[in-house]
Amino acid sequence: MKRIDPQRPLGGPAMIAITLATLFISLLGEQTRADSPLVRLSRDSQKRVVKIYGAGGLSGLEAYQSGFLVSPDGHIATAWSYVLDVEPIVLLDDGRRFEAEIIGFEPALELAVLKIDAGDLPYFPFGKSDDVQWGDPVLAVSNLFNIATGEEPASVMQGTIASVSRLNARSGTLKTPYNGTVYILDLVANNPGAAGGALVDLSGQLVGMLGKELRDAETGVWLNYAIPAEATKGIIGDIIAGRLTTKVDTEQPSLPRERAHSALTLGMDLVPDVLEATPVFVDSVHRDGAGWRAGLRPDDLILLVNGKRVESQRVMRQVLRTIDRRDDVQITVQRENQILPLTLRP
Repeated sequence: MKRIDPQRPLGGPAMIAITLATLFISLLGEQTRADSPLVRLSRDSQKRVVKIYGAGGLSGLEAYQSGFLVSPDGHIATAWSYVLDVEPIVLLDDGRRFEAEIIGFEPALELAVLKIDAGDLPYFPFGKSDDVQWGDPVLAVSNLFNIATGEEPASVMQGTIASVSRLNARSGTLKTPYNGTVYILDLVANNPGAAGGALVDLSGQLVGMLGKELRDAETGVWLNYAIPAEATKGIIGDIIAGRLTTKVDTEQPSLPRERAHSALTLGMDLVPDVLEATPVFVDSVHRDGAGWRAGLRPDDLILLVNGKRVESQRVMRQVLRTIDRRDDVQITVQRENQILPLTLRP
């Protein structure tokens, strides 16, 4: 038998045979990976996750986040944040682009539901997912760091549920209105853009929505968490069915101006209303007024008035004209990345 010198390049039939064998093994490996259950699960989940683009926050904060389809008719669940200060743009997994309407918002969950004009879409059905335990393997699917800007698939991270705990276990250290049960994740899910993404188990079942970036005020530790699907599915269903809406009733009669509330009666001045839809940012707060006593601050963005979404100053004036100035007013404000409920007592 002829000895092969390891220092001498191969040629002729030997080289061809080795090249073909290497190519076959490579193709076999690619096929095995493509056919693996984890790859198929990841790809199915990516098709149900969307990219959301809207307003940027203060100090150059990112203007994008994630969401996931919850109906074949274009309903999308996502986390409420400053990105939704304007009606957002949604990109699907296949690259299609839609203008989205915000049809509902639940402050206590920091949850928003959007609607796009599309149909026959892949989506996450809500099944029974309240048996999740610590140690369960999960996938976090989101558009973290804006990696997917078109038809590129969303990112997938594999990890486990480190614990099932209440978010208010250490009251006052976490700036979030949600104080219910969360899944603490053993994976880095609090990156910019990941908020509102989907957490799925290894059967493809939706088990939660990825939370926003959250940092413990005492320890400085970033918390990677998801809100359980069980906590959101009832609210999402009510919003889709129209049983829970933040839309303003345009047919509700207005009170005479001398009887109705206004920004002035609530002890605040708003920024100049110079745009077609100027956001309801507080410019100043009158000392000892209703807003002052409630803890309202300049630069707060008013989101809801008595449960109705006020996306512009025009809409806020319309809502306040229906409230007697002797009555308390419930408002929800966004302060940086916090959602805060306040009661203004005249």
